[in-house]
Amino acid sequence: MAKNWAVVIGINEYEHLQRPLKYAKRDAKLMRDFLYNEAGFEKVYHFSEDSSEKQLLPTRSNVMRLLHIMFELPFMSAGDNFWFFFSGHGVRQNGCDYLMPTDGFPEDIANSNISVNYIIQRLRRCGADNIILILDACRDEGKSVEGIGRQTAEQARQMGVISIASCSPNQISYEIEDLQQGAFTCALLEGLGTQGKCATVERLNQYLIHRVPELNRQCGKPRQTPLTIAEPIEKSHLILLPKYATLADVLTLKYDASQAELNKNLDLAEQLLTRVLVASPGDKDAIRSLKRIAIAQIQPEVIPSQQSYENRPKTDKSPQPAPPNPIPIEPDVPLKSEFGVDYTKLRNLLVAKKWKEADQETARVLLKACLLYTS
Repeated sequence: MAKNWAVVIGINEYEHLQRPLKYAKRDAKLMRDFLYNEAGFEKVYHFSEDSSEKQLLPTRSNVMRLLHIMFELPFMSAGDNFWFFFSGHGVRQNGCDYLMPTDGFPEDIANSNISVNYIIQRLRRCGADNIILILDACRDEGKSVEGIGRQTAEQARQMGVISIASCSPNQISYEIEDLQQGAFTCALLEGLGTQGKCATVERLNQYLIHRVPELNRQCGKPRQTPLTIAEPIEKSHLILLPKYATLADVLTLKYDASQAELNKNLDLAEQLLTRVLVASPGDKDAIRSLKRIAIAQIQPEVIPSQQSYENRPKTDKSPQPAPPNPIPIEPDVPLKSEFGVDYTKLRNLLVAKKWKEADQETARVLLKACLLYTS
């Protein structure tokens, strides 16, 4: 059973900043309620100015203490999810992005605020392979401090963390009186909820880049375009909300896993297949693949190399016969999936080490499965 945990922070009032926000605290509360009630999260650490628990007031020391103590050792694993949501002010200094706690002040940004780079580094220590950083923090509105975004995007790329920012660099993230919310968080909750049913990062991004500018236009605000970073490309296919996942979403993850396996990236293949089982419990294809990967991790020669004959190092030695396959092939074992797709030809191509034809057959059977589903 996958773990789903989150940190949610929303701040309206700042001790040393004369630019309070109206709806950041409410946005965070709505996100907390969604994660508990709709997304099935087990734990959400909710920092708010009106928290009855002193350790959950959004001060710098409280947030830093959580990041330091909680993330010292891994407590999650492959298939688990950790989300970090922040709604409030963000500042930028010397090329570095910071989130402003309730007691932060712009005169000493580096020592009184919280570095986004530090947050990402600590989040990666939790052990989950799906880490989501959501920031609604570009509130500068042309004042004296520069808005955040550029460093966060670069750090997310380098660290393999999915980041979703409320607007692109040099844009402003707006609150909307009629909605009593920020435009971004309103669209985010729509997209994740029953209105958008965006199961994957890719679909959520498509929803946000359409819906946020639409809300701003309807309410007379300037353009605001959210920015999502999900690299490598497999990250964009990750399923955020299994209950809205379609067969096409699951098949895409299966294809990504098969490519990772052929490229000998067994850890990535295992992570993706674990995601398949979260969205589609008992998926026979995923279970068989995980068994094969488990054997391959013991017997590395089982996974075929994709190096072509033409690119192999030239030697003067005569070609040697291939070693016997360490796993006996049972031709009488049926290789039809629960969707009626026959993988026998693909199996035979892999046994014959015809990698190019196997790639083409993989694409063919996945396409066939999609067509069967849509028909």
